[in-house]
Amino acid sequence: MDPVSVLLSVFVCIFLFKVFYDGEKESQNFPPGPKPLPLIGNLHIMNMKKPYLTFMELAEKYGPVFSVQLGTKKTVVLCGADTVKDALINYADEFAGRPKTPLTEQASKGNGIIFANGENWKVMRRFTLSTLRDFGMGKKTIEDRISEESDCLVETFKSHEGKPFDNTLILNAAVANIIVHILLNHRFDYQDPTFLKLIKSVNENVRNGARPIIVLYNAFPSIIQWIPGTHKRIFASSQNFFNFLKEIFMKRKDQLDVNDQRDLIDAFLVKQQEEKSSSTKFFHDENLKVLIGNLFGAGMETTSTTLRWGILLMMKYPDIQKKVQDEIDRVMGSTEPRPEHRKQMPYTDAVIHEIQRFADLVPNGVPHATTTDVTFRGYFIPKGTQVFPLLTSVLRDKAYFKKPDEFYPEHFLDSEGNFLKNEAFLPFSAGKRICAGETLAKMELFLFFTKLLQNFTFQPPPGVEVQLTRGEAITSIPLDHQICALSRS
Repeated sequence: MDPVSVLLSVFVCIFLFKVFYDGEKESQNFPPGPKPLPLIGNLHIMNMKKPYLTFMELAEKYGPVFSVQLGTKKTVVLCGADTVKDALINYADEFAGRPKTPLTEQASKGNGIIFANGENWKVMRRFTLSTLRDFGMGKKTIEDRISEESDCLVETFKSHEGKPFDNTLILNAAVANIIVHILLNHRFDYQDPTFLKLIKSVNENVRNGARPIIVLYNAFPSIIQWIPGTHKRIFASSQNFFNFLKEIFMKRKDQLDVNDQRDLIDAFLVKQQEEKSSSTKFFHDENLKVLIGNLFGAGMETTSTTLRWGILLMMKYPDIQKKVQDEIDRVMGSTEPRPEHRKQMPYTDAVIHEIQRFADLVPNGVPHATTTDVTFRGYFIPKGTQVFPLLTSVLRDKAYFKKPDEFYPEHFLDSEGNFLKNEAFLPFSAGKRICAGETLAKMELFLFFTKLLQNFTFQPPPGVEVQLTRGEAITSIPLDHQICALSRS
């Protein structure tokens, strides 16, 4: 090779190194992990559809704090209940950030609450929590709203007259109506085409978000952006979703009455007016658009999917279903389920907890990022590092759960049959980024689940064996299935 070619090759190598690694030096104390390949890092060993399965395997080799490289991005993974709780609770501020990934930046641009950071996140979270409380979260007003919605849900189930049907959109709609009531002070009919369009948009993004091309897009956005695929559909779907929401609240601006705030949108628009004289602007239209999208999507998808798992598990284990129904009959009879019944129903409470644990809704955990350089468990993690608190490793921690891979309500019962709290029960995560709607979700799960079991016995269609396999999505959705709801009255 002639000297010019050699020199050119050297310059190309230096250029590529600068582009892909930015000349960064890895700390000697950075968490251990598999050796990365140039450019692709550890992508070649990843289960791209279900990354948590690879992470669980790597934890066996490297311990509860380890690293992987996704493309050129160094990522730290935290495994096990003790490690995850230590990070998110004892180092709450240090692990309170969100990573800026190409996908989330394109979809939300740092607005809203889920993928926001810094002061914007603090302001949006504070507003969200106080407004959710003001409009009923944890109060009797929202309790009554859930009860009314559960009546509609029961009637819809009854209309199928015990014949097989898919309950996905029905449960989506029932749960979505609760958050819609808080956001818009409105209720949609389950067949409303606009409502169904919103729900289907969320469901599509939940499924598409687990496609391998999304991992590749986050690793190599400048290359993948030119390739047609799922990532393009997510962007288009997200924009259509956000634009529809924007249409709704633009109409509301004309009808705003500062002295009669009906819902979260009104409360936001009032804050927007108050902020006009301020130099800092948090209550702008883009923040509202993404915030509503975050709350609608998260408020609908996780709770309705948990209920789908609950029904599926009752069909799989009819003896457990019978025990729940016996307790419902004994404590509630035919009266309307209320949150205060929960303390008198330890077995039902344990079953609901175990449904949440077994469903393992967000196995990877929503990614965090370090807000500052931090030394955690002897390892140095630089500011801005992406961190996965692996929730599946918490909810299936052998140190806390006797039968982690089985559906076993006794995980939450003592020897006397009393309800037993478990320190590793973190389906809503923990720390500064704990789910803002946790209180609402708990009330919805109890009231919807007991109302359904009070009115129906669930069975699979004749000749069908119940499958407990997870589908491919961002959340742990069950595989598509049909149910038979046999009326108990």
